[in-house]
Amino acid sequence: MGKFGLSFSLKRAVGITAIKQKISKATGVPLTKQGLERKVGGALLSAVTGGKKKKSKRR
Repeated sequence: MGKFGLSFSLKRAVGITAIKQKISKATGVPLTKQGLERKVGGALLSAVTGGKKKKSKRR
């Protein structure tokens, strides 16, 4: 049996999650491990290739 859609997070209850989100938005630097890896990886890739990534158009 599952949790029936109910869950509790101490970090959200205390407000840590909201503070981290505000810091990330203000600085433009993600605070999650995955987000930071993507940001650093993109910067390295553009530095190696010498330009910005092309954005493909979605139809």
